[in-house]
Amino acid sequence: MAYPGFRHLGLKFVSIALAALLWLVVSGEQIVERALRIPLEFTNLPAQLEMVGEPQNVADVRVRGSSGALSRIASGELVAVLDLRSARAGRRLFHLTGADVRTPFGIDVVQISPSNVSMTFEPSSSKMVPVVPNIDGEPADGYVVGTVSADPATVEIVGPVTAVKNLTEAITETVSVAGADAPVHEAVTIGVPDPSVRLRDAQSARVTVNIAAAPVEWAVSAIPVQARNAEGTAVLSPEQVTVYVRGPREARSSGADAFEATVDVEGLRAGQFRIPVRVVPPSRVGVVKVEPSEIRVRIR
Repeated sequence: MAYPGFRHLGLKFVSIALAALLWLVVSGEQIVERALRIPLEFTNLPAQLEMVGEPQNVADVRVRGSSGALSRIASGELVAVLDLRSARAGRRLFHLTGADVRTPFGIDVVQISPSNVSMTFEPSSSKMVPVVPNIDGEPADGYVVGTVSADPATVEIVGPVTAVKNLTEAITETVSVAGADAPVHEAVTIGVPDPSVRLRDAQSARVTVNIAAAPVEWAVSAIPVQARNAEGTAVLSPEQVTVYVRGPREARSSGADAFEATVDVEGLRAGQFRIPVRVVPPSRVGVVKVEPSEIRVRIR
Protein backbone atom coordinates (compact mmCIF):
# COMPACT_ATOMS: atom_id res chain seq x y z
CA MET A 1 0.00 0.00 0.00
CA ALA A 2 1.49 3.37 -1.02
CA TYR A 3 1.54 6.21 1.51
CA PRO A 4 -0.22 9.46 0.49
CA GLY A 5 2.98 11.49 0.97
CA PHE A 6 4.72 9.49 -1.74
CA ARG A 7 2.01 9.98 -4.39
CA HIS A 8 3.30 11.70 -7.57
CA LEU A 9 6.77 11.73 -6.07
CA GLY A 10 8.30 11.26 -9.51
CA LEU A 11 6.50 14.32 -10.92
CA LYS A 12 7.68 16.44 -8.02
CA PHE A 13 11.28 15.46 -8.63
CA VAL A 14 10.93 16.34 -12.34
CA SER A 15 9.45 19.76 -11.51
CA ILE A 16 12.26 20.53 -9.11
CA ALA A 17 14.83 19.50 -11.69
CA LEU A 18 13.29 21.67 -14.40
CA ALA A 19 13.13 24.67 -12.08
CA ALA A 20 16.77 24.20 -11.14
CA LEU A 21 17.72 23.92 -14.80
CA LEU A 22 15.80 27.12 -15.65
CA TRP A 23 17.50 28.95 -12.79
CA LEU A 24 20.88 27.81 -14.00
CA VAL A 25 20.10 29.03 -17.54
CA VAL A 26 18.82 32.43 -16.41
CA SER A 27 21.52 32.95 -13.81
CA GLY A 28 24.08 32.30 -16.49
CA GLU A 29 22.76 35.17 -18.70
CA GLN A 30 24.24 38.64 -18.41
CA ILE A 31 22.14 41.66 -17.40
CA VAL A 32 22.47 44.20 -20.20
CA GLU A 33 21.02 47.53 -21.32
CA ARG A 34 19.81 48.37 -24.78
CA ALA A 35 18.55 51.54 -26.51
CA LEU A 36 15.33 51.15 -28.48
CA ARG A 37 12.91 53.37 -30.36
CA ILE A 38 9.32 52.45 -29.56
CA PRO A 39 5.83 53.68 -30.62
CA LEU A 40 4.13 56.40 -28.56
CA GLU A 41 0.38 55.94 -28.30
CA PHE A 42 -2.33 58.10 -26.74
CA THR A 43 -5.35 57.10 -24.70
CA ASN A 44 -8.37 58.69 -23.01
CA LEU A 45 -8.49 61.85 -25.16
CA PRO A 46 -11.67 63.73 -24.11
CA ALA A 47 -14.40 63.39 -26.74
CA GLN A 48 -14.84 67.16 -27.11
CA LEU A 49 -11.18 67.78 -27.99
CA GLU A 50 -9.07 67.31 -31.12
CA MET A 51 -5.28 67.08 -31.45
CA VAL A 52 -3.81 69.79 -33.68
CA GLY A 53 -0.78 69.11 -35.88
CA GLU A 54 1.38 66.00 -35.90
CA PRO A 55 2.02 64.83 -32.31
CA GLN A 56 5.16 62.99 -31.19
CA ASN A 57 4.66 59.37 -32.26
CA VAL A 58 7.87 57.65 -31.05
CA ALA A 59 9.97 57.60 -27.89
CA ASP A 60 13.57 56.52 -27.24
CA VAL A 61 14.07 54.22 -24.26
CA ARG A 62 16.92 52.44 -22.50
CA VAL A 63 15.80 49.11 -21.10
CA ARG A 64 17.54 46.63 -18.81
CA GLY A 65 17.14 42.88 -18.57
CA SER A 66 18.82 39.58 -19.27
CA SER A 67 20.43 39.25 -22.67
CA GLY A 68 18.04 36.45 -23.51
CA ALA A 69 14.94 38.43 -22.51
CA LEU A 70 16.03 41.44 -24.56
CA SER A 71 16.79 39.32 -27.59
CA ARG A 72 13.28 37.85 -27.46
CA ILE A 73 11.47 41.20 -27.54
CA ALA A 74 8.98 41.13 -30.42
CA SER A 75 7.81 44.12 -32.42
CA GLY A 76 5.03 45.91 -30.55
CA GLU A 77 5.80 44.44 -27.13
CA LEU A 78 7.34 47.71 -25.93
CA VAL A 79 4.90 50.62 -26.27
CA ALA A 80 4.73 53.99 -24.49
CA VAL A 81 1.13 54.94 -23.70
CA LEU A 82 0.37 58.55 -22.70
CA ASP A 83 -2.86 59.21 -20.79
CA LEU A 84 -4.58 62.38 -22.08
CA ARG A 85 -7.61 62.44 -19.77
CA SER A 86 -6.42 65.74 -18.23
CA ALA A 87 -6.12 67.50 -21.63
CA ARG A 88 -7.73 70.92 -22.15
CA ALA A 89 -7.95 73.30 -25.12
CA GLY A 90 -4.66 75.07 -25.85
CA ARG A 91 -1.00 74.06 -25.73
CA ARG A 92 -0.34 71.46 -23.00
CA LEU A 93 2.70 69.64 -21.60
CA PHE A 94 2.59 66.01 -20.43
CA HIS A 95 5.20 64.07 -18.43
CA LEU A 96 6.39 60.80 -19.96
CA THR A 97 8.01 58.31 -17.55
CA GLY A 98 9.14 54.72 -17.52
CA ALA A 99 5.85 53.83 -15.83
CA ASP A 100 4.07 54.79 -19.07
CA VAL A 101 5.90 52.06 -21.00
CA ARG A 102 4.26 48.67 -21.42
CA THR A 103 7.02 46.04 -21.07
CA PRO A 104 7.24 42.24 -21.03
CA PHE A 105 8.10 40.45 -17.77
CA GLY A 106 11.75 40.80 -16.78
CA ILE A 107 12.37 44.04 -18.70
CA ASP A 108 12.82 47.34 -16.84
CA VAL A 109 12.84 50.86 -18.31
CA VAL A 110 15.93 52.78 -17.22
CA GLN A 111 15.38 55.99 -19.20
CA ILE A 112 12.88 57.47 -21.64
CA SER A 113 13.18 60.42 -24.01
CA PRO A 114 11.49 62.80 -24.39
CA SER A 115 10.52 63.14 -20.77
CA ASN A 116 7.91 65.77 -21.69
CA VAL A 117 5.53 65.82 -24.66
CA SER A 118 4.05 69.12 -25.85
CA MET A 119 0.67 68.94 -27.60
CA THR A 120 -1.96 71.41 -28.80
CA PHE A 121 -5.70 70.79 -28.57
CA GLU A 122 -8.75 72.55 -29.99
CA PRO A 123 -12.46 72.01 -29.40
CA SER A 124 -14.04 69.54 -31.81
CA SER A 125 -16.33 71.00 -34.49
CA SER A 126 -18.41 69.79 -37.44
CA LYS A 127 -20.27 71.17 -40.45
CA MET A 128 -21.77 70.16 -43.80
CA VAL A 129 -19.71 70.83 -46.96
CA PRO A 130 -20.38 70.19 -50.66
CA VAL A 131 -18.82 67.21 -52.43
CA VAL A 132 -16.75 68.44 -55.39
CA PRO A 133 -15.89 65.66 -57.88
CA ASN A 134 -12.32 65.56 -59.23
CA ILE A 135 -12.47 65.26 -63.03
CA ASP A 136 -9.49 64.35 -65.22
CA GLY A 137 -8.90 64.00 -68.95
CA GLU A 138 -10.52 65.39 -72.10
CA PRO A 139 -13.62 63.97 -73.84
CA ALA A 140 -13.57 62.73 -77.42
CA ASP A 141 -13.04 65.28 -80.20
CA GLY A 142 -16.14 67.39 -80.71
CA TYR A 143 -17.38 66.90 -77.13
CA VAL A 144 -17.09 68.91 -73.92
CA VAL A 145 -17.72 68.29 -70.21
CA GLY A 146 -21.19 69.47 -69.22
CA THR A 147 -22.74 69.42 -65.75
CA VAL A 148 -21.05 67.40 -62.99
CA SER A 149 -22.96 66.12 -59.96
CA ALA A 150 -22.33 63.91 -56.92
CA ASP A 151 -24.73 61.84 -54.83
CA PRO A 152 -24.61 62.62 -51.94
CA ALA A 153 -24.10 66.29 -52.76
CA THR A 154 -22.93 67.14 -49.20
CA VAL A 155 -21.18 65.37 -46.32
CA GLU A 156 -20.48 66.16 -42.66
CA ILE A 157 -16.87 66.78 -41.65
CA VAL A 158 -15.39 66.68 -38.14
CA GLY A 159 -12.11 68.01 -36.72
CA PRO A 160 -10.40 70.86 -34.88
CA VAL A 161 -12.56 73.98 -34.95
CA THR A 162 -10.04 76.09 -36.92
CA ALA A 163 -9.46 73.46 -39.61
CA VAL A 164 -13.18 72.77 -39.98
CA LYS A 165 -13.89 76.50 -40.34
CA ASN A 166 -11.30 76.85 -43.13
CA LEU A 167 -12.35 73.76 -45.10
CA THR A 168 -14.98 74.56 -47.74
CA GLU A 169 -15.40 71.28 -49.63
CA ALA A 170 -14.91 67.54 -49.69
CA ILE A 171 -13.32 65.92 -52.73
CA THR A 172 -13.56 62.59 -54.51
CA GLU A 173 -11.22 60.18 -56.17
CA THR A 174 -10.44 61.13 -59.75
CA VAL A 175 -13.09 60.36 -62.36
CA SER A 176 -11.61 60.06 -65.85
CA VAL A 177 -13.54 61.37 -68.86
CA ALA A 178 -10.71 60.74 -71.33
CA GLY A 179 -12.16 59.94 -74.77
CA ALA A 180 -15.76 59.95 -73.50
CA ASP A 181 -18.62 60.76 -75.91
CA ALA A 182 -21.47 59.85 -73.51
CA PRO A 183 -22.25 60.53 -69.83
CA VAL A 184 -19.82 58.98 -67.34
CA HIS A 185 -21.10 57.39 -64.10
CA GLU A 186 -18.70 56.17 -61.41
CA ALA A 187 -18.76 55.29 -57.68
CA VAL A 188 -15.75 56.87 -55.94
CA THR A 189 -14.49 57.41 -52.40
CA ILE A 190 -15.07 60.78 -50.73
CA GLY A 191 -12.19 62.39 -48.82
CA VAL A 192 -10.97 65.72 -47.47
CA PRO A 193 -7.76 67.57 -48.46
CA ASP A 194 -6.84 68.45 -44.85
CA PRO A 195 -5.50 65.39 -42.94
CA SER A 196 -6.54 66.91 -39.60
CA VAL A 197 -10.21 66.76 -40.68
CA ARG A 198 -12.23 63.60 -41.28
CA LEU A 199 -15.68 62.58 -42.51
CA ARG A 200 -18.25 61.92 -39.81
CA ASP A 201 -18.99 58.66 -41.65
CA ALA A 202 -16.68 57.18 -44.29
CA GLN A 203 -18.65 56.93 -47.52
CA SER A 204 -18.60 56.91 -51.31
CA ALA A 205 -20.33 59.09 -53.89
CA ARG A 206 -21.99 58.36 -57.21
CA VAL A 207 -20.51 60.88 -59.64
CA THR A 208 -22.24 61.73 -62.93
CA VAL A 209 -20.39 63.69 -65.62
CA ASN A 210 -22.52 64.75 -68.55
CA ILE A 211 -20.73 64.85 -71.90
CA ALA A 212 -22.23 67.10 -74.57
CA ALA A 213 -21.44 67.87 -78.18
CA ALA A 214 -19.11 70.86 -78.37
CA PRO A 215 -20.73 74.09 -79.60
CA VAL A 216 -19.63 75.43 -82.97
CA GLU A 217 -19.37 78.93 -84.42
CA TRP A 218 -20.80 80.15 -87.69
CA ALA A 219 -21.92 83.32 -89.43
CA VAL A 220 -25.44 84.31 -90.43
CA SER A 221 -25.56 87.07 -93.04
CA ALA A 222 -28.22 89.37 -94.48
CA ILE A 223 -30.14 89.83 -91.24
CA PRO A 224 -32.46 92.83 -91.76
CA VAL A 225 -32.28 95.63 -89.20
CA GLN A 226 -35.47 97.31 -88.00
CA ALA A 227 -35.80 100.71 -86.29
CA ARG A 228 -37.73 100.73 -83.02
CA ASN A 229 -39.65 103.60 -81.44
CA ALA A 230 -39.11 105.96 -84.40
CA GLU A 231 -41.15 109.20 -84.26
CA GLY A 232 -40.43 110.00 -87.89
CA THR A 233 -39.00 108.21 -90.89
CA ALA A 234 -35.77 106.34 -90.11
CA VAL A 235 -33.38 105.57 -92.96
CA LEU A 236 -30.81 102.87 -92.02
CA SER A 237 -27.40 102.32 -93.62
CA PRO A 238 -26.63 99.52 -94.00
CA GLU A 239 -30.00 97.85 -93.73
CA GLN A 240 -28.57 94.40 -93.01
CA VAL A 241 -25.89 92.98 -90.71
CA THR A 242 -23.89 89.80 -90.37
CA VAL A 243 -23.93 88.01 -87.00
CA TYR A 244 -21.29 85.56 -85.77
CA VAL A 245 -22.88 83.10 -83.35
CA ARG A 246 -22.04 80.08 -81.23
CA GLY A 247 -24.27 77.11 -80.38
CA PRO A 248 -24.99 73.40 -80.85
CA ARG A 249 -24.39 71.89 -84.26
CA GLU A 250 -28.08 71.22 -84.88
CA ALA A 251 -28.83 74.95 -84.56
CA ARG A 252 -26.74 75.76 -87.66
CA SER A 253 -29.87 75.42 -89.79
CA SER A 254 -31.24 78.64 -88.25
CA GLY A 255 -31.57 81.21 -91.05
CA ALA A 256 -31.59 84.99 -90.99
CA ASP A 257 -35.34 85.05 -90.30
CA ALA A 258 -34.68 83.37 -86.92
CA PHE A 259 -32.76 86.46 -85.72
CA GLU A 260 -34.13 89.83 -84.68
CA ALA A 261 -31.83 92.82 -85.30
CA THR A 262 -32.95 96.28 -84.19
CA VAL A 263 -31.76 99.82 -83.43
CA ASP A 264 -33.59 101.88 -80.82
CA VAL A 265 -34.21 105.47 -82.02
CA GLU A 266 -36.63 106.49 -79.29
CA GLY A 267 -36.49 110.25 -78.56
CA LEU A 268 -34.29 111.07 -81.54
CA ARG A 269 -35.19 114.15 -83.59
CA ALA A 270 -34.31 114.86 -87.20
CA GLY A 271 -30.63 114.32 -87.91
CA GLN A 272 -28.01 111.63 -88.44
CA PHE A 273 -26.81 109.24 -85.73
CA ARG A 274 -24.68 106.11 -85.24
CA ILE A 275 -26.59 103.57 -83.13
CA PRO A 276 -25.56 100.12 -81.84
CA VAL A 277 -27.36 97.14 -83.32
CA ARG A 278 -29.06 94.78 -80.86
CA VAL A 279 -29.48 91.17 -82.01
CA VAL A 280 -31.75 88.58 -80.37
CA PRO A 281 -30.74 85.05 -81.49
CA PRO A 282 -32.89 81.89 -81.41
CA SER A 283 -32.90 79.57 -78.41
CA ARG A 284 -29.57 77.92 -77.44
CA VAL A 285 -27.59 80.23 -79.75
CA GLY A 286 -25.30 82.97 -78.45
CA VAL A 287 -24.09 86.07 -80.26
CA VAL A 288 -20.30 86.36 -80.57
CA LYS A 289 -20.02 89.45 -82.78
CA VAL A 290 -22.18 91.73 -84.95
CA GLU A 291 -20.78 93.35 -88.10
CA PRO A 292 -21.16 96.22 -88.28
CA SER A 293 -21.84 96.71 -84.59
CA GLU A 294 -23.22 100.23 -85.27
CA ILE A 295 -25.12 101.59 -88.25
CA ARG A 296 -25.94 105.10 -89.50
CA VAL A 297 -29.50 106.25 -88.89
CA ARG A 298 -31.00 109.37 -90.49
CA ILE A 299 -34.22 110.62 -88.97
CA ARG A 300 -36.46 112.69 -91.27
